[in-house]
Amino acid sequence: MNTAETNTALKGTYCNSLTEYSRFLTREVSIGNIPVGGKNPIRIQSMTTTDTMDTIATVEQTIRMVDAGCEYVRITAPSIKEALNLAEIKKELKYRGYDVPLIADIHFTPNAAEAAARIVEKVRINPGNYADKKRFDQLEYTPAEYEAELGRIYQKFAPLVKVCKEYGTAMRIGTNHGSLSDRIMSYYGDTPRGMVESAMEFIRMCESLSYYNLVISMKASNPQVMVQAYRLLVETMQKEGMNYPLHLGVTEAGDGEDGRIKSSVGIGTLLEDGLGDTIRVSLTEDPELEAPVAIALAKRYEERPPLSVGPDISLPAGFSPYSYQKRESAELNTFIGGHQVPRVVLDISYSNLRDPQVLSAAGYEYSALLDKYNMAEQSVDFVYLADELPSFTMPGNLKQAYNYPTWLKLANKKNCHPVFTLHEYKEAGEKDLSLNLVTIANDDLQSGLFSEDLIDHTLVLVLETSKAHGMADQRQFFLSLMNAGVNVPVIIRRGYSDGSESDFQLYAATDAGALLIDGFGDGIWLDAPHISPKAVVSTAFGILQATRSRISKTEYISCPSCGRTLFDLQETTQMIRSRTSHLKGVKIGIMGCIVNGPGEMADADYGYVGTGPGKITLYRGKQVVKKAVNTENALDELIEIIKEDGNWREVDS
Repeated sequence: MNTAETNTALKGTYCNSLTEYSRFLTREVSIGNIPVGGKNPIRIQSMTTTDTMDTIATVEQTIRMVDAGCEYVRITAPSIKEALNLAEIKKELKYRGYDVPLIADIHFTPNAAEAAARIVEKVRINPGNYADKKRFDQLEYTPAEYEAELGRIYQKFAPLVKVCKEYGTAMRIGTNHGSLSDRIMSYYGDTPRGMVESAMEFIRMCESLSYYNLVISMKASNPQVMVQAYRLLVETMQKEGMNYPLHLGVTEAGDGEDGRIKSSVGIGTLLEDGLGDTIRVSLTEDPELEAPVAIALAKRYEERPPLSVGPDISLPAGFSPYSYQKRESAELNTFIGGHQVPRVVLDISYSNLRDPQVLSAAGYEYSALLDKYNMAEQSVDFVYLADELPSFTMPGNLKQAYNYPTWLKLANKKNCHPVFTLHEYKEAGEKDLSLNLVTIANDDLQSGLFSEDLIDHTLVLVLETSKAHGMADQRQFFLSLMNAGVNVPVIIRRGYSDGSESDFQLYAATDAGALLIDGFGDGIWLDAPHISPKAVVSTAFGILQATRSRISKTEYISCPSCGRTLFDLQETTQMIRSRTSHLKGVKIGIMGCIVNGPGEMADADYGYVGTGPGKITLYRGKQVVKKAVNTENALDELIEIIKEDGNWREVDS
């Protein structure tokens, strides 16, 4: 198969190249003594969770964050008193020998922003609620009304810009998916395009005032929306001659493994294409724990060589990087491809194959008393045994994969399928009648070693890569298949031979998640012999969950906390998780205050939002169901709402 005729330069799209790692060059913006953008390293930042009026607590937490690797520290300033106290915080930090640039986080209050801009190095404003309305009291705007609203916002916003210019203060225009104004929603809806236009309006106002010290962000709790919005932003900025630095983040990512994987899918996908100048990983954990995750994500690109995996390739008809559509693939035996969820493969060839308990990591718990297996929600679809044979009977619904020479010798081939090299498949005299797995690399496709005459209704390709820029290498393979009209199912296989379990989670989520988020891949196969099989399986299913490819558990959209938070988010999240973690597919938003309430949990089915000391408001989607519920009763009340909707089930005994 020759795709040379489709190779074209990617001009006017969201990145420099789809096949070569190339950092997107942005304007350099000074934030105190640490510039961002341009050719500077990817900067690391986080946000305090203390009460901004508690100067000492905020200073001590800031110091812990800086010592953990934060180069910028953001602090909430919900009113003018907190904004003014930033001066005391700054003074105490300098007294203790810390000169870290501070960023004031502003929602709703222009006077607080203007006060903070005279003190700190940067202010963050959200165009969805800075001088704009989010009351939904006017859902339709005529062009004249729309322009009139923009004029009103300009009058409120221009004073802040003038203060920033006078004091040399930078600004982040930070759009959040869940807090778009009713004016934007009326024109663009709850979409990535709406997010981009919300920011662009404020950028254009800044430029009209000759102010350019801007950093832009497009955050969402759904990595798919987040990635699409940043891509659209870059394309839009380029069309208007702009190249402002990008602050990357998946908002309300949650905690633990889920938060790390979800953040990596969103942030890592963009970093792979050379986008991103500063990153913040939003975890519902102590803020000093965020920086090491962000550092691990960024360090992969410090010395990423600008080597191309092949010539640039045109985008196939029907494919858009700005909207999700799963690649069409043939469905084999109602098992893989087509409308089936992506399948998970686990290598157990190096495990103890004399004990059926080895399958517990694969999601199959063996009961010796009953002599049967119980399946978990996260049970794999294939186990790969290479050339090893188990001494126990496998579950009837678990497929086994063996290297072709070993498969040939099996006396009983039921539920057993061969894994071929490309050469073996070409020369094979005997093949499986239902499913044949063939390992392949992008180079095999580009060089013509794989030809369409090998395709039949049993073929599944296992896509491998050894390239430093492996995601782009595998992406080019998918784009080439689409350009050639080949719809064979493809399993994404990635190997990791060293590194910590945490790094494995982050890098696998980046590498495989970046493909799945664009609709590529009918399966995922992660090889990491130094990582426990249980962690490998959990990571694979976590990636599928984060990319919305396959749902296997409850999803928690929980904010990372800040000085506005009205309850202990970490404790509350764990409490809610302890009673709802069995509700597969249900999305629960846990928000510490109204700013991060109905907006930031826009993607959730239910919401638990702090609205006052000891008081919780409960949501169904974006609609308030119960207000001012006492904290001690709020979780029970939330469960009752879930039950009313028929979405509750009892925990399996």
